[in-house]
Amino acid sequence: MTLRLAFMGTPDFAVPTLAELVSAGHEISCVYTPAPRPKGRGMAEVKSPVHVFAESLGISVRTPATLKSETEENALAELDLDAAIIVAYGLILPKVILDIPRLGCFNLHASLLPRWRGAAPIQRAIMAGDAETGIMVMRMDEGLDTGPVLMSKKVEIGRKTAGALHDELAQLGANLTVRAISSLEQGAIDEQTQDESAATYAKKISRNETKLNWALPASELDRKIRGLSPSPGAWFEAKGERIKLLFAEVSEGTGSPGEILTDHSIACGEGTLKLIKVQRAGRAAIDAGDFWRGFSLNPGENMT
Repeated sequence: MTLRLAFMGTPDFAVPTLAELVSAGHEISCVYTPAPRPKGRGMAEVKSPVHVFAESLGISVRTPATLKSETEENALAELDLDAAIIVAYGLILPKVILDIPRLGCFNLHASLLPRWRGAAPIQRAIMAGDAETGIMVMRMDEGLDTGPVLMSKKVEIGRKTAGALHDELAQLGANLTVRAISSLEQGAIDEQTQDESAATYAKKISRNETKLNWALPASELDRKIRGLSPSPGAWFEAKGERIKLLFAEVSEGTGSPGEILTDHSIACGEGTLKLIKVQRAGRAAIDAGDFWRGFSLNPGENMT
């Protein structure tokens, strides 16, 4: 059955869901996304990925700075919506907005709620060493990712980076959203209340936690590297230059924390890390072998 929907989203992660809803034949009456923002050296205004994609399909786009106004309430109500789908939108939806669509407002969230509510669920799941994560469609309420869950899909994390997991969950979530709202319309959904006692919060990644501390165990640093790869990227300093470490492997060996060993691995508080993929400032990512050949660092020297 075709539903009349509003879509609210911002980054690349949200685009596959919008595309899947359109492909499934649903009517997207309007897309909400933040207004274009200055970016880059020239500070030219850049539209969000959702904005660009919606315009390419000829879908009407709205960019309100807030939804907490009577004007925006009336504008949304006039769309006569069956539902609103929200994917990484970035604005708070007050209760009056949540109550406007006939079926409600539904959010796609990249974790196994109630674990990792909040801004950085993919990164936090990897950095914490979780064995699995997932994607969930939930009914929105006034809390932060607290509403009942309609449908979910689990995935193993393994050795994935945040970037790889982001792309995988974005595609899985697109399909899951279409299935969830279809089942909801047919009355075939048993919404599951979240267990508040199991809730954890995925706070936004801060700059002061991206630098690698070689005194920590190699296994912990490995999780941080994968959780921050490719962006913002975990980093260390070598000869006064900041080097991003995008992928590494835990290996055996001993030495002072930060010391370069004879096999070009780096000693940690426990174990060592063998560099696999690195990126120097302003340059493309390269294999560690090319990095060592082009950067005069020798066994016995220390990273900071």
